[in-house]
Amino acid sequence: MKPQIILPDYGAHNADLNRSRDRLIRGSSYKDLSTICVIPTRGLIHARVVQSWMGLLPMMNQKFVRVFVSGMEVGEAYSAAVEMILANPELSKWKYMLTLEEDNIPPPDGLLKLYESIEGGVDGKKYDVVGGLYWTKGQGGQPMIYGEPNVMPRNFIPQPPKMDTLQPCNGLGMGFTLFRIAIFKDQMLIRPFFKTVSECIPGQGSRVYTQD
Repeated sequence: MKPQIILPDYGAHNADLNRSRDRLIRGSSYKDLSTICVIPTRGLIHARVVQSWMGLLPMMNQKFVRVFVSGMEVGEAYSAAVEMILANPELSKWKYMLTLEEDNIPPPDGLLKLYESIEGGVDGKKYDVVGGLYWTKGQGGQPMIYGEPNVMPRNFIPQPPKMDTLQPCNGLGMGFTLFRIAIFKDQMLIRPFFKTVSECIPGQGSRVYTQD
């Protein structure tokens, strides 16, 4: 055994208690963060993706459940999941819905960062929806950061990502996205909540867009 002098170690978190306290407040860990994670699936999920999901950290001692929706088109799956949540006497009281798609490998602390972002821990503003940066597939992929809110008329042109910040936009992808369940209780919202469209209307032209 190597000779050594052992002194009490009071831990990194206690060493700077104010900093640790600020971190907890930014992350809203002491508030209700009950979350329903909705995962549309075609029935085959790669092992690397499952491994990533198993390592995803929910907030300690908070309510968290995963709901898989199998065999449905993605937009229909999300709409059905929301209707199920709203009709459930328990789940309808929960605070958040996290959408997670089977081609997404989020970092272990990804959900914790979404909590911090949606509750104003990043820029002091609370949001109804926040998402991890998600790109369209293939070469030349575009960031799903749709539209600059301060530009009129309103549009959904992909915006270049800004580094190390929370970036407001008019629309975003749903690969790893956190929603306040309360927004779906607004009776003015048109159903279905999510819809994938690929159609041609005579005299109007074509419309193609995903549920995002």
